Amino acid sequence: MKEEIKNIAILGSTGSIGTQALEVISEQPESFRVEVLTAGNNYQLLIEQASSYKPNTVVISNEDHYDKVFSALDPLDIKVYAGQKALNSVVEMDSVDMVLTALVGYAGLIPTVHAIKAGKPIALANKETLVVAGELITTLARENGVNIYPVDSEHSAIFQCLVGEWDNEIEKIYLTASGGPFRGQDRQFLANVRKEQALKHPNWDMGAKITIDSATLMNKGLEVIEAKWLFGLEPEQVDVIVHAQSIVHSIVQFRDGSMKAQMGLPDMKLPIQYALGYPKRLKSDFPRFNFLDYPSLTFEQPDLETFRNLALAFESMQKGGNAPCILNAANEIAVDAFLKDQVGFLEMSDIVSECLGKVDYIRTPELEDYIKTDELTRVRAKELIK
Repeated sequence: MKEEIKNIAILGSTGSIGTQALEVISEQPESFRVEVLTAGNNYQLLIEQASSYKPNTVVISNEDHYDKVFSALDPLDIKVYAGQKALNSVVEMDSVDMVLTALVGYAGLIPTVHAIKAGKPIALANKETLVVAGELITTLARENGVNIYPVDSEHSAIFQCLVGEWDNEIEKIYLTASGGPFRGQDRQFLANVRKEQALKHPNWDMGAKITIDSATLMNKGLEVIEAKWLFGLEPEQVDVIVHAQSIVHSIVQFRDGSMKAQMGLPDMKLPIQYALGYPKRLKSDFPRFNFLDYPSLTFEQPDLETFRNLALAFESMQKGGNAPCILNAANEIAVDAFLKDQVGFLEMSDIVSECLGKVDYIRTPELEDYIKTDELTRVRAKELIK
């Protein structure tokens, strides 16, 4: 019996995850079809992608680019919409079988809420959705019978280790971190770091924002909070270990002391394909890992004093409420300022810490509280940038 093809909506198709997801879909035409593509500002690439993949619908969030996208794609009989409301609506289309949320930052939250309410399975590459509103998102998913499949390599690794272990209690999970380009450096070195240095990740090819987050270890901090919600864990059950080679993608320790790790070369296409194709492992031609190429795999504790962002993330996870929302919003503003040469590398942590201490804490926030917290934190963070 021939299996039905999944129609995929890719939110953020012009970013790193989105472009790699399209490569996966190209390599698996009997399993997936592109139904929706969306982009924020990169209308030129969106037009190229739509011309190639012939989706039913595209959305360009920046309405200033609508006319250009419409003129290019209307002759191809592709529906074109613009703006945030269109982005929120397109995920609800009956023809969409799965939504890949590959938007960067807070922007992924509201469209994901709409997709969940519409009963669409989520392939989640936007960690900020669970960082900002983990309790709300996981509750909505349960209420609507929606599965959330992790795309981040670390969370995909945990998910893969748990298959067949649903009745076995997790004692702890270890998210692995490469340590970024400045592993082993001290604060004196970091004080003089420029964006050009921070954008050179040793193992992964990612967008600018995520690459900077990796350099400050904030990316790992956000992943820690995301993991808590994805796998229903207590804060003390989530830990981080630095693994410079990025071969062991994460580890699960069970209550009997046994540990399972998922391994492979650092390639995001594998976790993308696994999330889109679950529960099947689809055949691929991805490069294979060879132990002889990596005779030594190393592991070490992260330096929480030098890389304060990871410590701030752990504290925010422990505090709960809207604290992770504050953490995320302040970090997004700080990273943007760093990329514009407005603040130094270490000042990013100062901005996040200041906002966590100044923005009002809400223990049990609703969706509107998250939205308001995000707005207020961004205002506060911008005030701190000289």
